[in-house]
Amino acid sequence: MLNTHLRLGQGDHPVIALHGWFGHARGWGPMTQHLDTHRFSYAFMDCLGYGGMKGAGGPYTIEQIARDALALADFLGWRRFSLIGHSMGGLAVQQVLALAPERVRALAAITPVPATGVPFDDAGWAFFSSAARDPAARRGILDLTTGNRLSPVWLDAMVHSSEQHAEVEAFEAYLTAWAKTDILDQLPERRPPTLVVAGEHDPALGAETCKATWLRHYPEATLEVMANAGHYPMDETPLALTVAVERFLAERG
Repeated sequence: MLNTHLRLGQGDHPVIALHGWFGHARGWGPMTQHLDTHRFSYAFMDCLGYGGMKGAGGPYTIEQIARDALALADFLGWRRFSLIGHSMGGLAVQQVLALAPERVRALAAITPVPATGVPFDDAGWAFFSSAARDPAARRGILDLTTGNRLSPVWLDAMVHSSEQHAEVEAFEAYLTAWAKTDILDQLPERRPPTLVVAGEHDPALGAETCKATWLRHYPEATLEVMANAGHYPMDETPLALTVAVERFLAERG
C-alpha cells in the first residue's frame, strides 16, 4: 500500500518531506503556505500509523519510513530527489540516504534526530514513554522542547492534533525507533549537501547537539540556527524556515 501524502507544486526539483513524532503529512503548519511551488514539487508523506495511514499497521521503524519514502518516489517517477526531515524525520531521511545514496540530491534536516539516535536518562525515558497515553505528558514535552515560551492555545492544539492523527501504538513504538536506532555505520562515505536547522530555544536538539552530532557526521554541512524558534520552526518561524530550506536546496540541491 502506498503511503498517503500531500502533493504541492509542479517544479522540476522534487522534494520528499518526512514528519516528526508529533506530526503528520498535513501537520507542517504555516510553512506549506510559503513554498515555491513553481521551482519545487513537494510530497509530504504520512508515516505508518499517522494521518491517512492510521489502521494500516506497522512495522513502526525508521527503516520502514525510509522504504516507504523510496516507494513513494518510485510512484511519483522521481529518480532523484531532495529530502526534508523534521525531528524523527531527520533520522529517517538519513536512512533513505543509507539505502539509496545515488538518489538523494540534498538533505534539509530541521531540529533533527542524529544518525546515532537520542540518549535518555531513566527519568527522561519514563517521561517521554508516558506521552503515548497521557495528553499532559505530550503537552509537557511540547512546552519543554519549545523553551516554555509558546501559547497554551498552540500547545493544546498540538496535543489534540497528535492524538487525532497518530495511533497510540505507533506513537509509542516510534519513540523507541527514533531514540534507539543507530545508523551511523550505514551512511555512505560520500554524503550529499546537507542543511541542519537548529532552533534557538530547543533544549534537546539545539545548536550544540547538532554540532556534536550532525556536523561531525556531515563535516561539510551547513548549520543554521533559527532565531525565535524552538523544536517546531515550521510553526514558530515558518517563513524564515521556508526561505532557508528552499534557498539551500536551490543553491546546492
